[in-house]
Amino acid sequence: MWYMFQLSIRKLSSAHICGICVRVLCASVPLWLLCFSLVSAQTTDPVKIIAELEEELTAHIRLLSDWGGLTRYGSENAELGPPAPGVDRVVFLGDEITEMWGTGKVKFFSGKPYLNRGISHQTTPQMLVRFRQDVISLKPKVVVIQGGSSDLAGYAGPATEGTIAENFMSMAELAKAHGIQVVLASLTPVCDCFKNLTDRRPQGKIIGMNGWLKDYAARSGSVYLDYYSALAERRAMKKDLTVDGLIPNDAGYERMAPLAEQAIAQALGKK
Repeated sequence: MWYMFQLSIRKLSSAHICGICVRVLCASVPLWLLCFSLVSAQTTDPVKIIAELEEELTAHIRLLSDWGGLTRYGSENAELGPPAPGVDRVVFLGDEITEMWGTGKVKFFSGKPYLNRGISHQTTPQMLVRFRQDVISLKPKVVVIQGGSSDLAGYAGPATEGTIAENFMSMAELAKAHGIQVVLASLTPVCDCFKNLTDRRPQGKIIGMNGWLKDYAARSGSVYLDYYSALAERRAMKKDLTVDGLIPNDAGYERMAPLAEQAIAQALGKK
């Protein structure tokens, strides 16, 4: 098992990864804790474990080279002009829940002037860093902000519910200062249907953050978008609505789409 992990490291290192990046990655406590927990787990599928480790390592490499993710949509944004008169452009800003929307059979709001600006494993401070480039500069009428789950998972280091809340507030205040209506999406539920996810994303913290988001939306004149209730059974993601316990499948996104449309319409009606 360990030999297979070493091979994966060599493969990634050969892809022009600088020596200092590898040393920093090796010193990354969260990454190594994940590696040892997975390697030590009793499993009959080592290939799956290696794939998960490589995905996590790739995320750490991206974190080192472009912490805010500014290069992900930079070129695409540069090619976009301002929205045509009368067009209600909407930007969806988020993590993998947003980025993966449209990669299956269910398309991402086909024919609508909606822009997907999701980046897998992104946390709210990273979203805040790229908020001006990926939201304000695109001049949308509405921004749908979805995030927080990756913060709880510790992808960019330790995060408290207080710091996550502050990042949401900063993004909402920036949007409103530029005449952009705000939709705050709930954190989506997770389940241990395929692998253990609740240890890194405790269900109680997800519920707590959603309570804060709903309250802050009401206080700030934003719209609260409740994905959670449509996807959850008790406190967990419904197994038939997810591909891995975190990311929705086509059926999950089909439930989310009309809720997003209703929230956008409500936000536009506030003007």
